[in-house]
Amino acid sequence: MTATLWRASLRYGLRHPWQAGLSLLGIALGVAVVVSIDLCIDSARRAFVLSNQAVLGASTHRLEGGSLGIDERVYARLRSDLPGLRAAPVVEGYAAGEDGVALRILGIDVFAERPFRPRLERSASGQREVLVRLLGEPGSALVSGDTAARLGVDVGDTFSVVVNGRRRALVLIALLDVADVLDRASLSDLVVTDIATAQELLERLGRLSHVDLIADAGEQRRVRAQLPAGVRLVRTASGSRFAERMTGAFNLNLVMLGLLALMVGMFLVYNTVTFSVVQRRELIGQLRATGVTRGEIFTLVLAEAALVALLAVALGLALGVGLAEQLVGLVSRTINDLYFRVNVSTLTITPWVLAKGAVVGLAAALAAAAVPALEATRVAPRAAMARSLLEGRLRRRLPMASLAGAAGLLLAAVLVWLPGDSPAVGFAALFVLVFGCALLAPGATVVLLRVLRPFSQWSGGWLGRLALRGVAANLSRTAVAVAALMVALSATVGVGVMVDSFRRSVSSWLDLTMRADMYVGLPGTTGERAIDPPVIARVAALPGVAEVSAGRGVTVAAELGDEPRSVELVAIAMARASYAGFKLLAGDAARVWPAFDSGGAVLVSESFARRERLAPGDRVSLHTDHGVHAFPLAAVYRDYGSEHGTIVMSRASYDRHWNDPAVSTLGVYAGEGVDTGILRGAVAEAIGGDQHLEVRDTRAIKKASMAVFDRTFTITSVLRALATIIAFVGILSALMALQLERAKEIAVLRAQGLTPAEVWQLVQTQTGVMGLIAGVLSLPVGVAMALILILVINLRSFGWSMDVHVDPAILLQAVALAVAAALIAGVYPAYRMARVSPAGALRED
Repeated sequence: MTATLWRASLRYGLRHPWQAGLSLLGIALGVAVVVSIDLCIDSARRAFVLSNQAVLGASTHRLEGGSLGIDERVYARLRSDLPGLRAAPVVEGYAAGEDGVALRILGIDVFAERPFRPRLERSASGQREVLVRLLGEPGSALVSGDTAARLGVDVGDTFSVVVNGRRRALVLIALLDVADVLDRASLSDLVVTDIATAQELLERLGRLSHVDLIADAGEQRRVRAQLPAGVRLVRTASGSRFAERMTGAFNLNLVMLGLLALMVGMFLVYNTVTFSVVQRRELIGQLRATGVTRGEIFTLVLAEAALVALLAVALGLALGVGLAEQLVGLVSRTINDLYFRVNVSTLTITPWVLAKGAVVGLAAALAAAAVPALEATRVAPRAAMARSLLEGRLRRRLPMASLAGAAGLLLAAVLVWLPGDSPAVGFAALFVLVFGCALLAPGATVVLLRVLRPFSQWSGGWLGRLALRGVAANLSRTAVAVAALMVALSATVGVGVMVDSFRRSVSSWLDLTMRADMYVGLPGTTGERAIDPPVIARVAALPGVAEVSAGRGVTVAAELGDEPRSVELVAIAMARASYAGFKLLAGDAARVWPAFDSGGAVLVSESFARRERLAPGDRVSLHTDHGVHAFPLAAVYRDYGSEHGTIVMSRASYDRHWNDPAVSTLGVYAGEGVDTGILRGAVAEAIGGDQHLEVRDTRAIKKASMAVFDRTFTITSVLRALATIIAFVGILSALMALQLERAKEIAVLRAQGLTPAEVWQLVQTQTGVMGLIAGVLSLPVGVAMALILILVINLRSFGWSMDVHVDPAILLQAVALAVAAALIAGVYPAYRMARVSPAGALRED
C-alpha cells in the first residue's frame, strides 16, 4: 500500500509542478529573509568583536579615567610599586583617512605588548628592527596590507590622516602580518603607532586612554589600593556586553520582520497543501475505501510538504547568503549611524546560522501543512469524494474561526497591557494580533462581498455579480490568499505609520532643539575632539554674533547596576535661547533651570530615564576626576539623538568636577536683522586655517539628520517589500489553483456564449476584488500594528515616546498596492482561463 501511495503522490506532483514550485518559492523567500538578517547581524557582531580583540588583546581588566583619560604618571607609579604586574598603556582614538573613512589609531608601548596583543608585534619582515623603528622614529606607523592598499601606500611612503581638524603625516614603516581571516578582520582600518606618536597625533600629551591589565584577584586588590580619585578598574568584557545591549533591540526588530515574512510564506504552504488535498479528494476517498488508514494519509501529505520544504530550505539558504551580501552594508551603516563604529568588510557565514534558518523554515512549512493534512484524515471515505464538502465545512466553521480570531485580538490586548520592559512581549502581541486577524479574514471577506454586491450591479453588470459569487463560492481558496496579502500589507501599513510618526516626531524635535542659527564643530563625532580656545574667542567677538552656546560631549562612567557603565555626558554653557530647546517630559519647569544652572542638578534623556528607571528627585552617580559624585536629577527631557541615553549638565557644574576646559561644539546666535549667510562667511573667516572646522547652518544639520533617519529605515523598507513579494506569490498560487479547479465551470460558461474577453474580465474582476478586500482589511490591522510598534515595542526597545500620526496617503497607497498586486498576479491565470477549450474541458468530465 505504501508503494501505491508514493506512486500516486509522484504522478500528482509531475502533473502539477507549478503548484509545488510556487509553494517552494514562498518558503524559500521567507527562509532567505530570516537567514540573511541573521547573517548580517552575526557578521556585524563578529566584526565588532574582532576589532575589539585587536585592541583589547588578552587583557582581563583595564584602568579608565575621565574625559581626558589617565595621567601617564599613574601607569609609571603602578609599574614602580607593583613590578610584577602585567600592564600595557594604550592611547586610542579616531582619525580620518584621505577617503574620509574612519581609521582607528592605536598607540602602544612595544616593550609591554607581548602578553597582550601578539598579533600587533608581528611585521611583514618579522625583524625586531621594525619595533625599534616604531619606538624611535617619530610619525612611524604600521597597518595591514588591506588598509595600505585602501590608502594607496606602500612601505616607506608617507600618508596623511586628519585628527582634530588638522592634517598629520605618518610614515608606513612595515605591514602587520595577516596570518588568517581573523587577523584580516581584526586589523582592518587599524593604524598602530608608538605611545608618543599617538599622544602627539591625538593631542593628548602626558595622557593615556587606558591601561590594559592581566590581573588575578590578588593583583586587582593591590591595584585598587594604588588608584587615585578619578581612575577606576573595570573588566574588559563589560564594554562588549554594553555594545550587545545597545544593538539588541535593533537586532530583535530585524529578526521579527524576517519572521513576519516567513509567516506570510506559511499561508502559501497552507494554501498549496490544502489545494493538493482537494484536488485528490476522489483519490483519497478511494484509498480510504480500500483500507488506507488515516495515519498513512496524514504521513503522505506531510511527507510531500516536507520534501517541498527541504528543497525550499536549500534554495532559501542560497538566496539568504546572496541577500545578506546586499543587506550587510545597510545593517552595518545603521549600526554606525546609531551605536558605534564597526567595519563589516566581509560576510561571515556560520553553520549555526544556516542550521537555524533551515530548522525554522522546515518547522514553519510543516506546521502550515499539518492542518490540511489533518483535514484529509478526518473525513469518511465516501464524504471525501463530495466536491462541495470543503466549502460547506468552511462556512460552518466561520463563526468558530471568527470567535477564535476575536479571542486572539483580546489576548493581544492583554499582552500589550502587561507590565514589563521586554519588547519580546510586544512582538508576541503583534504576532497574536496577526494570527487573530487572519482567522477573522474569511468572515470579513464574506461581509465585504455582501457590501460590494450592490455596487457590482451598476459597475460590472451580470459579469460583476458572477465575479463576486465566484470569490464567495471558492472561499477556501480565496480567503487564504486574501489573508496572506492582508498580513503583508498590514505590515507595510503598520511599519509605514510607525516610521512616518517617528519621522514627524524627530523633525519636530529638531525644530525645537536646534535653536542656534549655525553650529561650529570638528568633523566626526568623537567627544575627545576640541575647538581651539582662540577660535572660540574670535567667533564670539564677531559683530553680528548676539551670543554663543558652548557644548562639550564626553563619555563618563556611571554607577548603574553591578558595575560602572559608560554613558554620554553633555556639558552646556547655555545661551538665553538654549533653554527653549528642551522639551521637559517630567520635572517642574519653574524649578528645573535654577537647579540646573546653580544647584548642580542634571537632566537625563527619556530613553536613559526609562532604561534606568529614574525620575526627578533621584540621583545619578558619576565618576568624576575627583571621585564618584551623586548629581540630583531635575528633569527628564525628550531626545532622539541617542538610544542608550544622555545626561546633560551645566558647564559650571562640569568644570567643578572635571579638569577638562575643552569645548566640542559652538552654537552661534545671530543678532537681530543680521544676514546669516554673511555671518556664516565671517565665522569661517574668523576660524582661519589653524584648525579645520565645519560651520553648518541649522537647515543643513536638519537635512543631514533626516538623511541619517531615512538611511536607518532603508533595511526595514527592503524587508517589507520582500514580505509583499511573498504575498504576491501567494495570490498567484491561489489563482492558479482556482484556474485548475474551475476549468469545467469556465468551459460551461464558454459553451453558453461567454467570450474569451469576458472570461478575462471575469477573472481580473475577481482578482481585483480579492486585492481590494485584502487592502481594506489591512488598514485596521496595520493601524493596530502601528500602535503596538509605537506605544509598546519602540518604547520598550529604544525608550523613545512619539506622537501617533496616521497619514491617509499611506492607507491609500496600501489599498492601491493590494489591487495592483492582485491584478498583476491575475494576468497569467486570466490568460490561461480565457484559452480553456469548452469541448476539451467538458470531455474530461
